[in-house]
Amino acid sequence: MSLPIIIDTDPGIDDAAAIALALSHTKFDVKMISTVNGNVGVEKTTANALKLKAFFNSEVPIHRGASQPLISEIQDASHIHGESGMDGYQFPTISTSDLASSHAVEAMNEILSHSNEPITLVTLGPLTNIALLFNTYPECKNHVKEIIMMGGSTGRGNVTPLAEFNIYCDPEAAHIVFNAGLPLTMIGLDLARQSLFTHSYLDTLKDKNNTTQMLYHIFQHYRGEDFKEGIKLYDAFTILYLLDPKSYEIKEADVQIELQGSLTRGATVVDFESSYPNCSVVVSSINEHYKTIFLNTLKN
Repeated sequence: MSLPIIIDTDPGIDDAAAIALALSHTKFDVKMISTVNGNVGVEKTTANALKLKAFFNSEVPIHRGASQPLISEIQDASHIHGESGMDGYQFPTISTSDLASSHAVEAMNEILSHSNEPITLVTLGPLTNIALLFNTYPECKNHVKEIIMMGGSTGRGNVTPLAEFNIYCDPEAAHIVFNAGLPLTMIGLDLARQSLFTHSYLDTLKDKNNTTQMLYHIFQHYRGEDFKEGIKLYDAFTILYLLDPKSYEIKEADVQIELQGSLTRGATVVDFESSYPNCSVVVSSINEHYKTIFLNTLKN
Protein backbone atom coordinates (compact mmCIF):
# COMPACT_ATOMS: atom_id res chain seq x y z
CA MET A 1 0.00 0.00 0.00
CA SER A 2 1.32 3.45 -0.91
CA LEU A 3 2.12 6.04 1.74
CA PRO A 4 0.04 9.23 1.46
CA ILE A 5 2.24 12.32 1.76
CA ILE A 6 2.00 16.08 1.40
CA ILE A 7 5.19 17.81 0.26
CA ASP A 8 5.79 21.37 1.46
CA THR A 9 8.73 22.83 -0.43
CA ASP A 10 10.74 25.78 -1.74
CA PRO A 11 12.35 24.41 -4.94
CA GLY A 12 15.45 24.64 -4.97
CA ILE A 13 17.74 22.14 -6.62
CA ASP A 14 17.86 19.59 -3.80
CA ASP A 15 14.07 20.01 -3.43
CA ALA A 16 13.78 19.00 -7.09
CA ALA A 17 15.70 15.81 -6.34
CA ALA A 18 13.36 14.98 -3.44
CA ILE A 19 10.27 15.65 -5.55
CA ALA A 20 11.67 13.55 -8.38
CA LEU A 21 12.16 10.63 -6.00
CA ALA A 22 8.68 10.97 -4.52
CA LEU A 23 6.99 11.12 -7.92
CA SER A 24 9.07 8.22 -9.26
CA HIS A 25 8.45 5.64 -6.54
CA THR A 26 5.28 3.59 -6.19
CA LYS A 27 5.57 3.72 -2.40
CA PHE A 28 4.29 7.31 -2.35
CA ASP A 29 0.87 8.75 -3.00
CA VAL A 30 1.63 12.48 -3.25
CA LYS A 31 -1.63 14.22 -2.34
CA MET A 32 -0.41 17.76 -3.02
CA ILE A 33 2.66 19.96 -3.20
CA SER A 34 2.60 23.31 -1.42
CA THR A 35 5.17 26.02 -1.98
CA VAL A 36 6.74 28.51 0.39
CA ASN A 37 9.18 31.41 0.29
CA GLY A 38 12.69 30.11 0.94
CA ASN A 39 15.51 29.35 -1.47
CA VAL A 40 13.96 32.00 -3.74
CA GLY A 41 10.72 33.99 -3.54
CA VAL A 42 7.41 32.15 -3.49
CA GLU A 43 6.55 33.15 -7.07
CA LYS A 44 9.72 31.42 -8.24
CA THR A 45 9.38 28.39 -5.95
CA THR A 46 5.81 27.99 -7.20
CA ALA A 47 6.95 28.28 -10.82
CA ASN A 48 9.60 25.64 -10.15
CA ALA A 49 7.05 23.27 -8.63
CA LEU A 50 4.86 23.76 -11.71
CA LYS A 51 7.88 23.08 -13.94
CA LEU A 52 8.47 19.78 -12.17
CA LYS A 53 4.79 18.87 -12.41
CA ALA A 54 4.89 19.52 -16.16
CA PHE A 55 8.18 17.65 -16.58
CA PHE A 56 6.75 14.54 -14.91
CA ASN A 57 3.34 14.95 -16.55
CA SER A 58 1.99 14.67 -13.02
CA GLU A 59 -1.57 15.19 -11.81
CA VAL A 60 -0.44 16.21 -8.31
CA PRO A 61 -1.98 19.61 -7.48
CA ILE A 62 0.33 22.53 -6.73
CA HIS A 63 -0.81 25.13 -4.16
CA ARG A 64 1.03 28.39 -3.54
CA GLY A 65 1.71 29.11 0.11
CA ALA A 66 3.30 31.76 2.32
CA SER A 67 5.22 34.57 0.64
CA GLN A 68 7.06 35.63 3.79
CA PRO A 69 7.98 34.34 7.25
CA LEU A 70 5.76 34.88 10.28
CA ILE A 71 8.01 37.60 11.71
CA SER A 72 11.52 37.45 10.23
CA GLU A 73 12.88 39.34 7.26
CA ILE A 74 12.82 37.40 3.99
CA GLN A 75 15.97 35.37 3.31
CA ASP A 76 17.27 34.13 -0.04
CA ALA A 77 19.60 31.38 -1.30
CA SER A 78 19.77 32.24 -4.99
CA HIS A 79 23.57 32.32 -4.67
CA ILE A 80 23.32 28.56 -4.04
CA HIS A 81 20.47 27.58 -6.39
CA GLY A 82 20.73 30.20 -9.12
CA GLU A 83 18.51 33.17 -9.93
CA SER A 84 15.46 31.06 -10.76
CA GLY A 85 16.14 28.58 -7.97
CA MET A 86 16.41 25.74 -10.48
CA ASP A 87 18.84 26.89 -13.17
CA GLY A 88 20.47 24.63 -15.69
CA TYR A 89 17.63 22.93 -17.58
CA GLN A 90 15.03 24.00 -20.12
CA PHE A 91 11.76 22.91 -18.52
CA PRO A 92 8.38 22.76 -20.29
CA THR A 93 6.42 25.97 -20.55
CA ILE A 94 4.09 26.50 -17.61
CA SER A 95 0.99 28.57 -17.00
CA THR A 96 -0.48 29.95 -13.81
CA SER A 97 -3.67 28.14 -14.83
CA ASP A 98 -1.81 24.97 -13.82
CA LEU A 99 -1.84 26.20 -10.21
CA ALA A 100 -4.52 24.52 -8.12
CA SER A 101 -4.83 27.45 -5.70
CA SER A 102 -3.06 30.23 -3.83
CA HIS A 103 -4.29 28.87 -0.52
CA ALA A 104 -1.89 26.11 0.48
CA VAL A 105 -2.91 26.08 4.15
CA GLU A 106 -6.59 25.69 3.33
CA ALA A 107 -5.77 22.98 0.77
CA MET A 108 -3.69 21.04 3.29
CA ASN A 109 -6.43 21.21 5.88
CA GLU A 110 -9.01 20.08 3.32
CA ILE A 111 -6.95 17.06 2.28
CA LEU A 112 -6.07 16.12 5.86
CA SER A 113 -9.60 16.43 7.20
CA HIS A 114 -11.09 14.30 4.41
CA SER A 115 -8.43 11.59 4.37
CA ASN A 116 -9.37 8.07 5.41
CA GLU A 117 -5.89 7.55 6.87
CA PRO A 118 -3.28 9.78 8.52
CA ILE A 119 -0.98 11.62 6.11
CA THR A 120 2.77 12.18 6.42
CA LEU A 121 3.98 15.77 5.99
CA VAL A 122 7.33 15.99 4.20
CA THR A 123 8.79 19.47 4.67
CA LEU A 124 11.70 20.64 2.52
CA GLY A 125 11.73 24.37 3.23
CA PRO A 126 10.94 26.91 5.94
CA LEU A 127 8.05 25.75 8.12
CA THR A 128 5.80 28.79 7.65
CA ASN A 129 2.95 26.93 5.94
CA ILE A 130 2.95 24.15 8.51
CA ALA A 131 2.93 26.57 11.45
CA LEU A 132 0.04 28.50 9.89
CA LEU A 133 -1.80 25.23 9.34
CA PHE A 134 -1.44 24.12 12.96
CA ASN A 135 -2.35 27.55 14.36
CA THR A 136 -5.34 28.01 12.06
CA TYR A 137 -6.67 24.46 12.08
CA PRO A 138 -5.29 22.75 15.22
CA GLU A 139 -7.78 19.90 14.79
CA CYS A 140 -5.98 18.88 11.58
CA LYS A 141 -3.13 17.49 13.69
CA ASN A 142 -5.38 14.50 14.41
CA HIS A 143 -4.96 13.54 10.75
CA VAL A 144 -1.17 13.87 10.56
CA LYS A 145 0.76 10.61 10.86
CA GLU A 146 4.18 12.24 11.27
CA ILE A 147 6.39 15.03 10.01
CA ILE A 148 9.59 14.24 8.09
CA MET A 149 11.51 17.49 8.06
CA MET A 150 14.69 18.66 6.41
CA GLY A 151 16.10 21.32 8.69
CA GLY A 152 18.28 22.04 11.66
CA SER A 153 21.61 20.74 12.83
CA THR A 154 23.06 19.17 15.96
CA GLY A 155 26.12 21.40 15.60
CA ARG A 156 27.22 23.93 13.04
CA GLY A 157 24.83 25.79 10.75
CA ASN A 158 25.11 26.76 7.10
CA VAL A 159 23.71 30.30 7.05
CA THR A 160 25.12 31.41 10.41
CA PRO A 161 27.62 29.51 12.57
CA LEU A 162 24.75 27.79 14.43
CA ALA A 163 21.64 28.09 12.24
CA GLU A 164 20.54 25.97 9.30
CA PHE A 165 18.81 27.82 6.45
CA ASN A 166 15.26 26.40 6.66
CA ILE A 167 15.03 27.06 10.39
CA TYR A 168 16.77 30.43 10.18
CA CYS A 169 14.29 31.64 7.55
CA ASP A 170 11.40 31.32 10.01
CA PRO A 171 12.43 30.39 13.56
CA GLU A 172 9.01 31.21 15.03
CA ALA A 173 7.34 28.80 12.61
CA ALA A 174 9.89 26.12 13.48
CA HIS A 175 9.22 26.66 17.20
CA ILE A 176 5.50 26.05 16.61
CA VAL A 177 6.10 22.88 14.62
CA PHE A 178 8.68 21.36 16.98
CA ASN A 179 6.25 21.86 19.85
CA ALA A 180 3.11 20.68 18.03
CA GLY A 181 3.07 17.36 19.88
CA LEU A 182 3.34 15.28 16.71
CA PRO A 183 5.86 12.58 15.75
CA LEU A 184 8.68 14.52 14.11
CA THR A 185 11.85 13.30 12.41
CA MET A 186 14.54 15.93 11.94
CA ILE A 187 16.88 15.31 9.02
CA GLY A 188 19.39 18.10 9.39
CA LEU A 189 22.75 19.11 8.02
CA ASP A 190 24.55 16.33 9.87
CA LEU A 191 23.31 13.55 7.60
CA ALA A 192 23.99 15.13 4.21
CA ARG A 193 27.38 16.43 5.33
CA GLN A 194 28.42 12.82 5.89
CA SER A 195 26.70 11.54 2.74
CA LEU A 196 28.21 13.40 -0.17
CA PHE A 197 27.17 12.66 -3.74
CA THR A 198 30.51 12.87 -5.54
CA HIS A 199 30.82 14.25 -9.04
CA SER A 200 31.96 10.85 -10.30
CA TYR A 201 28.73 9.36 -8.93
CA LEU A 202 26.66 12.18 -10.43
CA ASP A 203 28.26 11.52 -13.82
CA THR A 204 26.44 8.17 -13.82
CA LEU A 205 23.15 10.10 -14.01
CA LYS A 206 23.84 11.60 -17.44
CA ASP A 207 22.45 8.89 -19.67
CA LYS A 208 19.93 6.83 -17.68
CA ASN A 209 16.73 8.63 -18.71
CA ASN A 210 15.20 12.10 -19.03
CA THR A 211 14.80 12.46 -15.26
CA THR A 212 18.42 11.71 -14.42
CA GLN A 213 19.56 13.98 -17.25
CA MET A 214 17.43 16.83 -15.91
CA LEU A 215 18.80 16.40 -12.39
CA TYR A 216 22.36 16.08 -13.65
CA HIS A 217 22.12 19.42 -15.45
CA ILE A 218 20.59 21.36 -12.55
CA PHE A 219 23.11 19.77 -10.16
CA GLN A 220 25.86 21.48 -12.18
CA HIS A 221 24.41 24.84 -11.04
CA TYR A 222 24.25 23.91 -7.34
CA ARG A 223 26.82 25.87 -5.34
CA GLY A 224 26.52 24.40 -1.87
CA GLU A 225 29.25 23.49 0.59
CA ASP A 226 32.20 21.47 -0.78
CA PHE A 227 31.00 21.71 -4.39
CA LYS A 228 34.49 20.88 -5.62
CA GLU A 229 34.12 17.37 -4.16
CA GLY A 230 30.40 16.85 -4.84
CA ILE A 231 26.99 18.00 -3.68
CA LYS A 232 24.94 17.56 -0.55
CA LEU A 233 21.34 16.74 -1.43
CA TYR A 234 19.86 17.74 1.92
CA ASP A 235 16.19 17.59 0.93
CA ALA A 236 16.49 14.31 -0.96
CA PHE A 237 17.24 12.51 2.29
CA THR A 238 13.67 13.01 3.50
CA ILE A 239 12.45 10.65 0.77
CA LEU A 240 15.51 8.39 0.94
CA TYR A 241 14.91 8.00 4.69
CA LEU A 242 11.27 7.04 4.17
CA LEU A 243 12.36 4.43 1.63
CA ASP A 244 14.97 2.85 3.92
CA PRO A 245 14.79 4.05 7.55
CA LYS A 246 16.77 1.09 8.89
CA SER A 247 19.92 2.37 7.17
CA TYR A 248 20.15 5.47 9.35
CA GLU A 249 21.31 6.13 12.90
CA ILE A 250 18.57 7.88 14.86
CA LYS A 251 18.62 9.41 18.33
CA GLU A 252 15.74 10.79 20.37
CA ALA A 253 16.16 14.37 21.59
CA ASP A 254 14.41 17.46 22.80
CA VAL A 255 14.97 20.11 20.14
CA GLN A 256 14.12 23.74 20.78
CA ILE A 257 14.60 26.76 18.53
CA GLU A 258 16.60 29.78 19.65
CA LEU A 259 14.43 32.84 19.01
CA GLN A 260 16.20 35.63 20.91
CA GLY A 261 19.98 35.36 20.62
CA SER A 262 21.52 38.00 18.39
CA LEU A 263 24.26 35.54 17.40
CA THR A 264 22.29 32.31 17.67
CA ARG A 265 18.78 33.06 16.35
CA GLY A 266 17.45 30.08 14.40
CA ALA A 267 19.77 27.56 16.03
CA THR A 268 18.34 24.13 16.81
CA VAL A 269 19.32 23.39 20.41
CA VAL A 270 19.48 19.59 20.59
CA ASP A 271 19.39 17.85 23.97
CA PHE A 272 20.02 14.12 23.59
CA GLU A 273 19.93 13.69 27.38
CA SER A 274 16.40 15.01 27.85
CA SER A 275 13.81 12.79 29.50
CA TYR A 276 11.15 14.46 27.35
CA PRO A 277 12.22 14.19 23.70
CA ASN A 278 10.04 15.85 21.09
CA CYS A 279 11.61 14.41 17.95
CA SER A 280 13.82 11.79 16.37
CA VAL A 281 17.08 13.16 15.00
CA VAL A 282 18.76 11.39 12.08
CA VAL A 283 22.44 11.82 12.79
CA SER A 284 24.12 9.69 10.12
CA SER A 285 23.76 6.93 7.57
CA ILE A 286 24.87 3.45 8.57
CA ASN A 287 25.80 2.50 5.01
CA GLU A 288 25.77 3.93 1.49
CA HIS A 289 22.63 2.11 0.43
CA TYR A 290 21.05 5.51 -0.19
CA LYS A 291 23.09 5.86 -3.39
CA THR A 292 21.65 2.65 -4.80
CA ILE A 293 18.10 3.61 -3.82
CA PHE A 294 18.56 7.08 -5.29
CA LEU A 295 19.59 5.74 -8.69
CA ASN A 296 17.18 2.81 -8.79
CA THR A 297 14.24 5.06 -7.93
CA LEU A 298 15.11 7.57 -10.65
CA LYS A 299 15.37 4.74 -13.19
CA ASN A 300 11.59 4.44 -12.81
